[in-house]
Amino acid sequence: MTGLLVAAFAIFAILGVPIAFAFGLSALAGLLWAGMPFNILAEKMVFSVDSFPLMAIPFFMLAGELMVEGGIMQRLVALANAVVGNIRGGLAQSCVLSGVGLSMVSGTAVADAVALNAAMGRPMAKAYGVPFSSGVIAAAANLGPIIPPSTPMILYATLAGSLVPVSDLFAAGFIPGLLIGFGMMVAIYVIAVRRGYPRTGSAFSFGVFLTRLRQVFLVLLMPVVVIGGIVFGAFTATEGGAIAVAYALLAGFFITRTLRFKALPGIFLRAVVTSAVVGALIAFASPLTFLFSISGIPELIGDFFRDISAGPTAFLLAVFVMLVIVGIFIEPASAYILLVPIFAPMAPKFGIDSVHFATVFILTLIIGMLTPPVGALLFVMTGVNKISLGTLSRELIPFIAIQFGVVLAIIFWPDLATWLPQLIRNL
Repeated sequence: MTGLLVAAFAIFAILGVPIAFAFGLSALAGLLWAGMPFNILAEKMVFSVDSFPLMAIPFFMLAGELMVEGGIMQRLVALANAVVGNIRGGLAQSCVLSGVGLSMVSGTAVADAVALNAAMGRPMAKAYGVPFSSGVIAAAANLGPIIPPSTPMILYATLAGSLVPVSDLFAAGFIPGLLIGFGMMVAIYVIAVRRGYPRTGSAFSFGVFLTRLRQVFLVLLMPVVVIGGIVFGAFTATEGGAIAVAYALLAGFFITRTLRFKALPGIFLRAVVTSAVVGALIAFASPLTFLFSISGIPELIGDFFRDISAGPTAFLLAVFVMLVIVGIFIEPASAYILLVPIFAPMAPKFGIDSVHFATVFILTLIIGMLTPPVGALLFVMTGVNKISLGTLSRELIPFIAIQFGVVLAIIFWPDLATWLPQLIRNL
């Protein structure tokens, strides 16, 4: 049956069938082949989305849309410029810092890319050219799903069941996200020096910094309250998402005062459409995952690695290479839904901490949003800024290398992912 499922999915994908429907049609073919009743398809689909934790995804997506529309981006950019604006490549450095700040209130890369491009695309393009500025914006936006709140982390924790709580994943994302951000800023400085990019900002002023910080301080309290509450167990991720929506509404109407009632229908529509896409993927992939499971795929993979005497590090490296390839050809959300139920239970059997494995798994697939030919961020930036895919991909090479380098570092030094969650659990 396994060969039939893989072949059916490949055929539907090649024919251009949307991924969610390709999952469902492949599962239907498998049920027909096995002579199983078709009501299994509906039962698995309904059961997979009948989940309280999954409600956190639309809440955080809505909160991110509200915060972006509510004018937070301009204040984050002003604060970032006050800190690093006078460094070589200062506008690009500010973009990365703004991406770090925005990721703490968003959690999705595409929304962050649109917001960063709207706020910084023109001035960066004027200073450095469209290709480099587009590459920096795409790479900075990719921090959105890494630094919590992160939609992929919520999705992984839901699909993995009781193996890993989302609070641990949120805590695990901070250090890798900050390492990637710092590495990107170093790379930007080196590139700016080698290409002779000018200084674009004023010399650092502590007074200006305090003014900018005061303007954005109340807004930045949102991730402290929401993420802190989830990580320390004060409330669940779903409850935290609802609190984030309420905070975003208050911030947009009464703090930044740029959110307007007439913008709310569009905001709700974007959040609903994005959430519906994720929900459809989960629903249609569930029966396919079920068929893979009863076909013995997890056991076969586990036996393969045990037969070749693979240790924990070798297993992680093999999964890393596989996910790099998967990320090149399959959209990350689809890959989580299809692969997490298969691989997550295998990690403890190889003596790998579930948080450690999940961090490697999530980060590797997130980087797939920057890799051609199907990287979502590539399509966003090429469409908005009218540059070729090849030109943008060349500018992204150092940033992709940095992100993959951090993942490899986590594989060999698990404490980069597990230290903070363990510290919080012991408090």
